[in-house]
Amino acid sequence: MMQTMMNVLVAAAVAAGGHGVDVRSDLEKIVAGNGATAALARVSDGGRTWSTAVGVRDIERGGRPSPHGYFRIGSVTKTFVATVVLQLVDEGKVQLDDPIDQHLPGLVPGGELITVRRLLNHTSHLYDYMSEPGYSTNRWRGDARFRSYQPRRLLKVAFAKKLPDDGKWHYSNTNYVVLGLLVEKLTGNPYGEEVMRRVLRPLGLRHTVVPGDRAGLPSPHAKGYEPLPDLVDATRMNPSLDWAAGEMISTAADLERFMSALLGGELISKTSLQAMRTTVETGAGFGYGLGLQAYPLPCGTVWGHSGELIGYLTFAFRSDSGKSMTLSINPSTRNPTTEEVMGIAVKAFCGSASRPRG
Repeated sequence: MMQTMMNVLVAAAVAAGGHGVDVRSDLEKIVAGNGATAALARVSDGGRTWSTAVGVRDIERGGRPSPHGYFRIGSVTKTFVATVVLQLVDEGKVQLDDPIDQHLPGLVPGGELITVRRLLNHTSHLYDYMSEPGYSTNRWRGDARFRSYQPRRLLKVAFAKKLPDDGKWHYSNTNYVVLGLLVEKLTGNPYGEEVMRRVLRPLGLRHTVVPGDRAGLPSPHAKGYEPLPDLVDATRMNPSLDWAAGEMISTAADLERFMSALLGGELISKTSLQAMRTTVETGAGFGYGLGLQAYPLPCGTVWGHSGELIGYLTFAFRSDSGKSMTLSINPSTRNPTTEEVMGIAVKAFCGSASRPRG
């Protein structure tokens, strides 16, 4: 059904004319339809790059959001963590088919049968601690949003329950908490330090942050909100509840550079990149590799990851032809629909993006 919908979308994009695609107008429609208070996009095609931002930075004080602003990237953090794990594979410190019990003995129930690969592609069948009330940063938690959490406490919550033995693919943030601890065991350093040492510094990603217990975002940034039913400011929060599964902060330019370097073979070996791009069927409209999502568009597959953390939605994708799209949306009284988001992706990758107005 998703493929049919995208075929319709690309046909509409082509029918709009061969003079380019106005991504800004799509963002403006989302804002006008209460799908967002603010949104920014960065689209690149070879040597050409366009950035734009719409909406308001602050619904009370106003102000235009910056296309260069910071935002919470949520589960796009998983791609950074997976990259570090695959670098450790390249260094011979761990193998993808090692049982996690070999490196973190006794930590994971059934860990003698759960491999590193199964953690990376969410086929471990571990219960997602964020399914428990009060443990999801995609929902309003009141004053509890400023609490600090330790990863082993999160695992204690996760391991208290089991998923039904249904044989289905299950996305679970628990997998990447375990992988964060694996990185720390293998390197002797906090996972965030390894992300900085191995990825952020070599690529010059000066606007990407592993915040830890810090509640705020660097400036400039558009505020994130949650409808209760009136919009409340959800910008400030302690993201340690997400930890290695989704705590990071970045910008569109930094995410574009990261995805380009990763998928271009700058960060891991050819063998590891091939393993990373080997996907399993999810039944969710995309394939899932090792910390990578693969979305089939009418003009080919795009690779990357999406992320959600209260007040912020992120989409960072790249095609093998070198086109890229990074999108940050601050939801309003509703989340933008799949048709709205994928319509922008189809235009960015299947059309010829022109410079947006403004």
